[in-house]
Amino acid sequence: MASDDRWLERLRLELAWFTGQAVLRSRGAGAILRFRHVRPRRRGAFQPLRESEISPQFLDRAIGALKQWGYDFLGMDDVCRRAVTLPEKRRFVALTFDGANKDLISFAYPVLARHAVPFTIYVPTAFPDGVGEAWWLGLERIIARESRINLMMGEKEQRFTVTGNAEKQALFSFVESWLRSLPPVDVSAAIADLCARYRIDLAALSREASMDWEDLARLAADPLVTVGSATVNYPVLANMKDAAALREMTMGKAVAEAAFDREIRHLAFPFGDRSSFRRSHVVMAEEAGFASAVSTIPGIVDAEGRTNLRALPRISWDGRMRSLRMLRVLVSGVAFAPVKPTGSVTN
Repeated sequence: MASDDRWLERLRLELAWFTGQAVLRSRGAGAILRFRHVRPRRRGAFQPLRESEISPQFLDRAIGALKQWGYDFLGMDDVCRRAVTLPEKRRFVALTFDGANKDLISFAYPVLARHAVPFTIYVPTAFPDGVGEAWWLGLERIIARESRINLMMGEKEQRFTVTGNAEKQALFSFVESWLRSLPPVDVSAAIADLCARYRIDLAALSREASMDWEDLARLAADPLVTVGSATVNYPVLANMKDAAALREMTMGKAVAEAAFDREIRHLAFPFGDRSSFRRSHVVMAEEAGFASAVSTIPGIVDAEGRTNLRALPRISWDGRMRSLRMLRVLVSGVAFAPVKPTGSVTN
């Protein structure tokens, strides 16, 4: 069913391109693009995280195309300005990167530096500290290696037999969805138990995949780079009590400000979809002192204050779509419903 939905979505975007809507009917002030992983293609049939990655070559092509289409490239400070002022003739695009992954500095940054375009990175500060838990990597490693998996779900042990790629993909999606429904302390307990059973060093996996403070300092020294926060531990805020969620926001901001010796003005809600944060977290982002907060809810940014700065939509550009035609349709805004009035929240 999910693959059918994706096929229909691609068809809808292709039709928008061929009917000329993307060129003739662009709307809104601009678009914020969200990237998770930029790295060369890896071997192996079972890659559940492939949908969250693009290649450096495609990033290069996408930036070149956006330049050719006449977009202004902005950092998040300028996005906030464009979102509250009168519309300008040229539309903008903002490039944002979540998670402070190692592949950003290894593979994406050379492309971005060569094009001399601004971009924003959102840092969950536990990860460069070496104590963040990238539980999705541990889950991927276990399912890739094992054909029989036992897992404690609540107080009951579940047993799964997965021999083919389709079965492994389905199990990953099922367990990932379950883990994302739990409070952070239960996520840690569940993944720790699972990794102990199958001798996976989650701490080492997480450190290997993440930039350290030296990597981040190198990026932060570039005047084209805006550093934002993605809390401390990258939890699903909706599964936390309000006080704990606010503490994640304020502590992430404080640690990043101490590390980079600058004000951190921009936040990314961890995961950022409709199930991962609530209206109250939008209010908390303002209370914590953030000028903006981005989600992963798709949409475009309008001008004149019609888009809530602390519930900004982003277009996730990843391995599910590799067509520049689709990119042009998405950033044009014709694929999305008009934004709600000022003060409304999209989730």
